Amino acid sequence: MNNMEGGNSKWKFLKDNKQVFYSIALMIVVPGIVVLNTWLFSESFRDTVDLSLQDKAVGIGQSVNAGLSDKLDSAENIQSFINDWGKYNEDTRSLNVFFREGDGFKLVASMNNQEDIGKTENTFNYYTAWNSDLPVAQKIYESDGKVNRFYWLVVMPLKDLSGEKQALLSMKISADIINTKLAVALGSSYWILLLTVVFIVLLLLANSRMFEYSILYNKIKEVDAMKDEFISMASHELRTPVTVIRGYIEMLINDSEKLSKEENKEYLSIVDVSAERLAGLIEDLLNVSRIEQGRLKMEMKEMDIWPMVEETVKEMKIQADGKGLALSCSIDEKAKAIINADKDRLKQVLINIIGNSIKYTPSGSVEIKAINRDKNLVLIIKDTGIGMTSKQREHLFEKFYRVKTEKTADIVGTGLGLWITKQIIELMKGTIMIDSMENVGTQVTLEFPLVEK
Repeated sequence: MNNMEGGNSKWKFLKDNKQVFYSIALMIVVPGIVVLNTWLFSESFRDTVDLSLQDKAVGIGQSVNAGLSDKLDSAENIQSFINDWGKYNEDTRSLNVFFREGDGFKLVASMNNQEDIGKTENTFNYYTAWNSDLPVAQKIYESDGKVNRFYWLVVMPLKDLSGEKQALLSMKISADIINTKLAVALGSSYWILLLTVVFIVLLLLANSRMFEYSILYNKIKEVDAMKDEFISMASHELRTPVTVIRGYIEMLINDSEKLSKEENKEYLSIVDVSAERLAGLIEDLLNVSRIEQGRLKMEMKEMDIWPMVEETVKEMKIQADGKGLALSCSIDEKAKAIINADKDRLKQVLINIIGNSIKYTPSGSVEIKAINRDKNLVLIIKDTGIGMTSKQREHLFEKFYRVKTEKTADIVGTGLGLWITKQIIELMKGTIMIDSMENVGTQVTLEFPLVEK
């Protein structure tokens, strides 16, 4: 399993600050709903107006039909009616009357195109209206390059007083006035929409301090939890070595004359181990403070890491032998091991990781090997220890976190080592990944950029 710590930390941030994201979502969703509602209303309103205009256009066509029903036998009478109609109906932009002639329609009277009288036209709308015996209304627009003009084109059969089709009407009725009023109405609604959105955003921004309080509250909760963890850890990890030191020092003071030289040496050795443990704990706490405040000094130098690995393994072999573990290290013959690193901090990392492998491996082996991959030095520390579950791995790099099971109950630790280790590795431009299976073992992979020669 790859280290999921980056993804888990993001999820934790989202979870801890859900109130902030909820508020931000409101700032997006509420104005969005208002915008969507206005847009839907505008489109519905526009469709309703178009239907109304269509009905009006057809109604005007029917009025023309009524006025011409007794004049359809004479082109002159039709033209006279059209001329009078144009004087009193400014919305009518064109009005043409055709007689059916052969396969087409011959223009016999026109409002604006009298020079085309006598010409025959073959238009699909004409055939549709004539054959269906029903009006055809279509919204069209024309442009002169500067102004777009909207019209309703009405094509319908003209019938005489007996109801027989005698001619075909084609007329354009201007929709400019209605469209202008519609545009004004919609423009006003959009301005109201904009003001509404602005007021909503301002209202939410006015409560932005709530976001700060939410973040601050979550930070306080986190600090409070860390404080409880620290107190719990300190009460155990600090008290134990201090108690041991005080107890044995008291024995040495009060009973020194009764104790043999070997007993004195043994007691002092125990005191020394406890003091070293106490010093390590204090150093860990100081390192946490230095890292968080950006004060951890790093002296980066080019170095061959492998001699340090071998040296660390030799130093820790006694600890491994004491548990009956096989501790070994190997390097690929073709591997290069020159990296930029802080010697002392790198040694601290190796001791911590190899020490953890030994600490959490009851039996079996701990193996360290080095290879090159994609211009990086890859250092692998693999053990046959107790391993971890996927749930435990999620929290592995959190401060004060320790895997707590029956198998780890007697293993001492602060829960700071891996957090410090990860920070140091990243300061050296490296990465750390941990694969682990419960009751199978753990593999720690460190990766550092190689120095190109």
